[in-house]
Amino acid sequence: MPYCGLAPIPGELWFRWNLDPVLVLALVAVSFVHLRYARTGDLGRPLAGWLIAAFAFISPICALSVALFSARILQHMVLMLLAAPLIGVALPPGSWRHSIWWSVAACSAALWVWHMPGPYTATFHSTAIYWAMHLTLFGSAIWLWRDLLNHEPRETLAAIGAGLVACVQMGLLGAVFALSGTAFFTPYEATTNAWGLSQLQDQQLGGVLMWVPGTLAFLAAALRSLLRSQIWVEGRAAR
Repeated sequence: MPYCGLAPIPGELWFRWNLDPVLVLALVAVSFVHLRYARTGDLGRPLAGWLIAAFAFISPICALSVALFSARILQHMVLMLLAAPLIGVALPPGSWRHSIWWSVAACSAALWVWHMPGPYTATFHSTAIYWAMHLTLFGSAIWLWRDLLNHEPRETLAAIGAGLVACVQMGLLGAVFALSGTAFFTPYEATTNAWGLSQLQDQQLGGVLMWVPGTLAFLAAALRSLLRSQIWVEGRAAR
């Protein structure tokens, strides 16, 4: 049985909250440690990030992801594009020049590997594989956003380039799902019709949810970097 249980039907969805005590305790413990060591005066964003992550795992999105591919993609995008930036921005920066391209590679590899039919289907049959997927996707996204949001102004062009690579990788994968005429994921063969979608329509919707928000998120990061760089240049010119 999948970690989130059997596929729900529409009438029961709002009763399908995931109150796994191990998950709840793990989220509380990890968020507490992070908030304990987050940068002083910057607790609001990481707290919001962990609350969003908790919602993605505990809310009925978890159960719905067993019935719809698009719901699983929504869960991943909430984690990777909403929670991860809020958590990553409050982490102390690492050795930026050595980290940024490794974080792009790790996040892109996790995204592609776990959305291939074989590994993706395996998450329905093993709780360990299910959590391996989420930990690598979410963890690599936090690492990537830490590097994209915490760079020095003089490293703006490199950060924009790295963000562009990440954006293209996510957009390309989303486009494959959105534009394909073939449904790839067998776990959803018998579950999408109850929600008014064919299996292919569900997959295409999931592709759009990956493609469009991913592009917008990395564009926002690039604009933020440019603004910070402009403020830095103007500050140096005024000295």
